[in-house]
Amino acid sequence: MVSAKSLTNSDKGLLVIVYQGHEGAYSHLACRHVFPDRQARPCPTFRAAMEEVEHGRAELAMIPVENSTAGRVEEIYRLIPKMSLHIVAEHFEPVNHCLLAKKGTQLSDLKTVFSHPQALAQCANHILSLNLDPHATLDTAGAAFQISQETRSDHAAIASSLAAELYGLDIIKEQFQDLSGNTTRFIILSHSEQLPPLEVGEEYLTSILFKVRNIPAALYKALGGFATNGVNLIKLESYTPGGSLSASQFHVDIEGHPASKSLTRALEELHFFAEDVRMLGTYRAHSFRNSRQFQD
Repeated sequence: MVSAKSLTNSDKGLLVIVYQGHEGAYSHLACRHVFPDRQARPCPTFRAAMEEVEHGRAELAMIPVENSTAGRVEEIYRLIPKMSLHIVAEHFEPVNHCLLAKKGTQLSDLKTVFSHPQALAQCANHILSLNLDPHATLDTAGAAFQISQETRSDHAAIASSLAAELYGLDIIKEQFQDLSGNTTRFIILSHSEQLPPLEVGEEYLTSILFKVRNIPAALYKALGGFATNGVNLIKLESYTPGGSLSASQFHVDIEGHPASKSLTRALEELHFFAEDVRMLGTYRAHSFRNSRQFQD
C-alpha cells in the first residue's frame, strides 16, 4: 500500500487527488484505496486531470497507464512529455466488474446492459449467457449513473462496487468479468519531485524519457549501459515526437535507484548516447510486483 502521508509535505489542509472519469470510476476506487481520508475529485479527461496538478489546483493525480487485459493507455505516454510532472508512486488495482441495476431488480428482469466498450468485451461471455443486449457508453461509472436516473427495471450497467454505493444501485453479480486477474497499473503524479531515500531491502523503479537520433544502432548504444551494469529494464515505450519523423522518443521504467552505483554508471552512459534525458521520477516498487499473479 502506498502511504498518502509519504507523498506530500504539505500541511495546508486537505490533500486533493484528481482522476479521470465519473465518480465511481475504477480510478476513483484506486484513489479511495490509496488515500482513504483524502478528497478525490473527478476530471473529464486525462489531460484535464494532469493539468490540475501542473497548475497547482490539486496535489496529485491518479492516472492509469496499463491494464493486464486491455494493454497500455497510449494517450498517457503522449501527454507525460508535455507536462512538468513527476511520478512519485505506482499502484495496482484489481478490476472487479459488477453487474448493477436499480434497487429491487431481479436478474431475470434484465434485457440490456450498458458500459465502456472494454468492460463489455471483458464480460462478453457472461453477457451472452444471460442473453443481454450490450450498449457502449463513455465509461463504466457513467453507465451506472445513467441507470440510476432511469425508471426502467430491465437495464443494467457494468461498473465498480463503488459506483453501486454512490448511485444507490444493487449489485446483481460480482466478478462479472470472464477472466480473473484483470488488474490496472496506475502512476501517481505530482508537480514536485519526491525522491525517496535509498534504503537497503527496498525495491525501486526509476522512469526516464529520452530521445535518440534516427541513425543505425542509436537505441542499442543508448541502452547498452544498462546491460553492462546489470540494470534491468522492465518497460520500454517508443513513439515519434509531434512534428518530427527524424527522431524517436522513449519512455523506460528501470529497476533501481539513481543513488545506487550500478544505475549511476548506467545513466552516465545513457547521457553520452541519448538526447534530452529527463528523469520522470524514482519511487518504491508496489508490493503487487512480488505476487504470484504478477510473476505469472
